[in-house]
Amino acid sequence: MPLQPSPELTSLRSPRVSAARRLSRRAQRGKERRFIAEGPQAVREAVAYGTIPGGEHAVVEIYTTVEAAERHAGLLAEARAARVPVLTATDEVIEAVCQTVTPQGVVAVCRFVDSTFEQVLAARPKLVAVLAHVRDPGNAGTVLRTADAAGADAVVLTDASVDLYNPKAVRASVGSLYHLPVAVGVPVEQAVAGLRAAGVRILAADGAGERDLDAELDDGSLGGPTAWVFGNEAWGLPEATRALADEVVRVPIHGHAESLNLATAAAVCLYASARAQRGSGGCRG
Repeated sequence: MPLQPSPELTSLRSPRVSAARRLSRRAQRGKERRFIAEGPQAVREAVAYGTIPGGEHAVVEIYTTVEAAERHAGLLAEARAARVPVLTATDEVIEAVCQTVTPQGVVAVCRFVDSTFEQVLAARPKLVAVLAHVRDPGNAGTVLRTADAAGADAVVLTDASVDLYNPKAVRASVGSLYHLPVAVGVPVEQAVAGLRAAGVRILAADGAGERDLDAELDDGSLGGPTAWVFGNEAWGLPEATRALADEVVRVPIHGHAESLNLATAAAVCLYASARAQRGSGGCRG
């Protein structure tokens, strides 16, 4: 049996590894406009994304253990074909760069891929998820993945929400941040005003809403362009944010559960809109 090649990255103190580890801090990510994507699925989506405006590839470089390089040979061949550097590393190096307890052996340093809010509006979106005051990165990533699955046109993270490139948010999105435009750091007032001016109806999702989601479906109100505003996991939407919406809508609870968590409520609302928009008379019909 041929000997496996020795890893190229072995020291946690090497400049390359040290630079990647610093991306665990939000300030450093913002300064360099780079972040870490962990696992073969996220790296595959990043490689497939291709180049960002300016001509640089979305992936700066990939680190992989020798064993993972054998398991994901096809992925790494695609990366090399796109002229993305691929370097082998020890398990210790991969563990130091990743934030997970059990890394999958493949990690990439990637460039930011968010869109401007103006780009989102210029595309005339019909279904948008606005994350206002969402602080949990896992929830943010999950809502992004859900919006992608529901066929939303864009996601907007307000300036009061978590960092899109938080490692946990990136993992929870499972590559969906590469599938649809995401605008970040937008004040909620600006987001609502811009979307409304673009002909989008603004619905705030809140358990205390006077309007029922079933009623929205029954009277055909969800068939037009819609933006759903989702709030904080623990305390929902502030009154000032609810006041910005055209309607405050609650998801009906027909059983005995006290409430739905953010990601579940977002899935129900986004899929309800997607269904209505694709039905007879909907804006995508």
